[in-house]
Order: sequence, then structure tokens, then C-alpha cells
Amino acid sequence: MKSLLASAVLCLLPAAAVPADSSSFRGGSEHPGVYDAPPLAKFTQLKWKFTTPGKVFSSPAVAGNTIFFGSTDHFLYAFDLVSGKQNWKFETGSGITSSPAAADGAVFFTSYDGKFYALDAATGKLRWKFQTAGEHRFTARHIHGSQPAAESMPDPYDVFLSSPLVWQGTVYFGSGDGNVYALYAATGALHWKFQTGDVVHASPVIANGTLFIGSWDSWFYALDAATGQQKWRFKTGEDHDIYNQVGIQSSASVAGGIVYFGCRDSNFYALDAATGEKKWAFNNKGSWVISSPSVKDGKVYFATSDTSLVYALDAKTGSTVFSLKFLGWPFFSSPTIAGNMLYIGSHSGKLITIDLATQKPSWEFATDGQRKNGATYTKPDGSPNYEAAYASDFYDDIVVGVQRLMTVGGIYASPVLSGGVLYIASTDGSVYALI
Repeated sequence: MKSLLASAVLCLLPAAAVPADSSSFRGGSEHPGVYDAPPLAKFTQLKWKFTTPGKVFSSPAVAGNTIFFGSTDHFLYAFDLVSGKQNWKFETGSGITSSPAAADGAVFFTSYDGKFYALDAATGKLRWKFQTAGEHRFTARHIHGSQPAAESMPDPYDVFLSSPLVWQGTVYFGSGDGNVYALYAATGALHWKFQTGDVVHASPVIANGTLFIGSWDSWFYALDAATGQQKWRFKTGEDHDIYNQVGIQSSASVAGGIVYFGCRDSNFYALDAATGEKKWAFNNKGSWVISSPSVKDGKVYFATSDTSLVYALDAKTGSTVFSLKFLGWPFFSSPTIAGNMLYIGSHSGKLITIDLATQKPSWEFATDGQRKNGATYTKPDGSPNYEAAYASDFYDDIVVGVQRLMTVGGIYASPVLSGGVLYIASTDGSVYALI
């Protein structure tokens, strides 16, 4: 956080997205985040819950009767959707904050051990693995104003790994080594790789044969998905306040010939997908946009970090349709839409729902972490108690403070809707199935 912390025809149509299929992050190659399924209009009960020993930043993926997700405890898990019982788990060498993708009987994901994995979806047996040049978080001096100012520090808010996308027999993902990779999904052999100038933890999207992805080098790239050749690139804002507020953590969404994404430079962008021309940019007045957008019925939805706002903008013009403020707790989670309901997780440990017809909040669900530790790190007015979490501006204290706030059971992952059940994951280690 800044204080501390289609074709030519399609281009003529109103911004719309292909409905999500729930088997990969944001639900498909264009990352729509919009599900063609009946919404969960209200919460009635918890169908099941499973708790891992780590934190879960990974957004679940659903394929058939199985749900897949990763945890910082080093394991990727597969569970039966109906019973909530574990089918299998697979151990890697480090934490998994990548959201998995399931396709053609396999499940794909990245780990902080610097390897990319393909497992048999039914058994959890390793099909192949690919070694990158190594994972690391975005690193800079005096990050977020932390002391000592001359020391290079990994960003404690760089919590996500790139989530893979499977398209036409190839699996694509970004890496902390600065590359965007394309591997043959059947074998794991390298198809191509493209070098950016810094960490790539955003997730790729593909529309009309073009791959779109942002890097922490502050450039947004359009690459030929078949060859890896650059088609165009777009420069986002520079860092002018010494606190490293640069780079693209948000994953993009494509709809109606426009590619939408957020940036740490406090802007939300809409670019022409064919040319990279800026259609408009919405300034968030000092707040990051880590949340990835959803586009539906001519509106684009996203959330901010520091200012804790959920926005609905006109997808063509960038003008505000409405915004809702939520008591100062940041959003890294991305919105999920079904029918007239929007679902999004908050660092507060609450799932927030918004009725898009009335443009008002609907119902909430609190995680176990929120119920247990929320009062410790929440002020009487409901805003986060940063003073209780952060002992000082020394970097080590900042890291400890971030971990303290995560005990509130924040929902960083994106909600997933499948078969009338809403699945959410939390930093309290749990995955919840709500009905």
C-alpha cells in the first residue's frame, strides 16, 4: 500500500466478455470474471470448509467434480466439490500463490521454488515440470518508505505468482525472472519466452491470438501468442515520489476490442487491443489497483487498494457509474460477477457482495480469521488499525505487520462460482464453500 504499504465486428459492439468457465484464473482466456450461472443471492450456510497449515492466496479452479487450489504450505490440493473431502495433494519446494488452471486432464501452476508444474488432474501424479531462471519478488530501495532507505528490499505486498493460461495446446505464464513463458502443454518443452525488464507476476490473457500482460518494469505488452513476438507495448506511469509506486500487478481483461488493467501508478487503463492506443485512463488519486477487472453490460468493475473503493465505470468512456467505499481495508481480490451480483474479497477478512441493480452492498461473510482476530486489528469505526500491526517504519517491522494483518483472514483470492456454490479462499488458510 502506498502509505505503507474478436474480430472487427466485435470491436463495434458494446464491451462484453465471454462468460467464465471456472477452470482457470478469472474464468477463461480473456479473464472475464463473469459467470453465466445463477448468482448466490444470499448466504444460507457453509457447505464445507478445509483449512491448510499455510495461507491461501490462490484462487480456486473448478473442473468437473474437483476443485484445485494452492497454499503457502507448499501443497497443491484437489478436493471433491460435493463432499469437500481431499482427493490428493502434491508437494512442491515452496509456497504456491499461483491460481491453477485445469485443462485436458491436467492441472498447471507455478511455485515459489521457481518451477512450473503439470499434474494429472485425477491422481495428482507429476506429468512434467519446467525450471525457470528462479522466482523472486519485486525488489527496490526504500520500498514504501521503509528504513533503512539505501537497502534493497523485496516488496511484502507482492503476494501473487502469475497464474497460467492454457490456449491451443500451449500454457502461458509470467515469472519473477522477468520472462513470459510459453510451454507446450503436453510435454513442458519451451515454445518461446519473452524477456521484460522486471518481475512478471500478473497473469496473461489472450484475445484474437494476442497475449496481453503487464510487468513490474511499468510496461504493458501485447505479444503474438503463437510466436512471442512483440506487437506493441504501452508505458504506464513513472515513480516520482521515491516509494516505488510503479509496475503492473493487476491482470488484464479483454472485452469488445479493449484491454483493461490496473497499475500501481494509481491509474486504471483502457487500451485499444489491436494498437495499444490509450482509450482512457481513470486516476485513483493515489491508490494502487491490484484488483483485476470484470466487464459486463458496458461497464467495467474493479477495486482499489489504499482507498478501498469498488468502482463501476463506463467501459467506453471511463466515466464513473457508481463507487462504494468500504472502511479503509484494501482490496487485492478481483470481482466476480453472476447475474446482478458482484462478489469480492477484502483484506478485512470479509466477502463483500454488491447488488448491481440497486448499486448497494447486499450480504457479507466473515472468515474464521476475521472472527478470531478482526477486533485486534480493527478500529471502532471498522477501519484497519495499522498502529497495532506496525511497530515502526523499519523494514523488518513492516514485514511483521503485514503478517499480523493477514491473521484477520483476508480474502486476496478471487471468488469462484460453480454449480450454485461460491468458493472463497483466505489467508487464515481455509477454503470455504458457501451456499
